[in-house]
Amino acid sequence: MAKDEVILTREGLEKLQAELDDLKYVKRKELAARIKLAISYGDLKENSEYHSAKEDQAFMETRITQLEKMLNKAKVVDADEIDLSKVQIGSTVVLNDIEFAEKLSYQIVGPAEADVADNKISYESPLGKELIGRRVGDVVRVDAPAGVVEYELLEIRVQ
Repeated sequence: MAKDEVILTREGLEKLQAELDDLKYVKRKELAARIKLAISYGDLKENSEYHSAKEDQAFMETRITQLEKMLNKAKVVDADEIDLSKVQIGSTVVLNDIEFAEKLSYQIVGPAEADVADNKISYESPLGKELIGRRVGDVVRVDAPAGVVEYELLEIRVQ
């Protein structure tokens, strides 16, 4: 994979595209109306509503630029092409935390759509790096702040 590629699942691509569309076609209009209203209050030097809206506009335009760049460099992982014999980007893995005998499930994704709260980890994360290329039955060891954590790979599937 090329260094500047942004690896995404189909779901991740759709989510980023929806965010971009919302920012460009909904939030921009709302912000323009907010700026227009703030301008109507007069003296822009001391107009906190105006300065707040302009700051929000700068953040929003930066995010739009980021999203456009990511989407232009996107490489979508096709779920139909995932090899279930080994872990790869797009795979969902079921792990057993050996110390606590706890089952965990994660989808391996690119950094742009990683979200631990949604059980999506980047292939660049310490656990993601250890899992790529592994097979069911393998034990992976990950350095964590509290020490080494061991997981047994129980299952590989497609989300």
